[in-house]
Amino acid sequence: MKYELTKLGYEYDALEPFIDGKTMEIHHDKHHRTYVNKLNALIEGNKELEGKIPEEIIANIETVDEKIRTAVRNQGGGVVNHNFFFSILKKEVKIPNEIKEAIEEKFDSFEKFREEFLKSALGLFGSGWTWFVLNEEGELEIMNTLNQDSPLSLGFIPLLVIDLWEHAYYLKYQNRRAEYIENFFNVINWEKVNEKFKDGRNNG
Repeated sequence: MKYELTKLGYEYDALEPFIDGKTMEIHHDKHHRTYVNKLNALIEGNKELEGKIPEEIIANIETVDEKIRTAVRNQGGGVVNHNFFFSILKKEVKIPNEIKEAIEEKFDSFEKFREEFLKSALGLFGSGWTWFVLNEEGELEIMNTLNQDSPLSLGFIPLLVIDLWEHAYYLKYQNRRAEYIENFFNVINWEKVNEKFKDGRNNG
């Protein structure tokens, strides 16, 4: 079974002016496609991995043959992380009460949560991701991962993520990473985040 490039589900320019259409096109059709193609090449003929979805492979990365583990973590993580990132983007979505109240309980206010998320994202050195997750104890947590590492490998449930690789923002923002991170809060599909939160709490 070969993995297919997941469709965006919206037009490239749907997130303008916060994320530009050209960046979305290159990010999805070039960068993301490359991860999919390289993961397909890695697992071809590997009976232990063929037939498993990328999320399952990454969640159990320590069971992958050591000879290809690092490559699978990088390429498979690229597939999983991008699939997730693109799925939680949408403009003008009001935050539902369930996730809003949980955030306020954990961080005292939504604004404090936002400040902590921005601080974590700004503090990440190099390429990687800032996540909002349910940890193994079922608690809300903000965390960073480097390169294409995923919280799934730690047993965490991702709720929200921002891509901090330069290809995600450089055409529009150049070196203004802080501005990109600020504007990210205008394109969060909070309905999707809320769904993932409720599923995680019910099934975790």
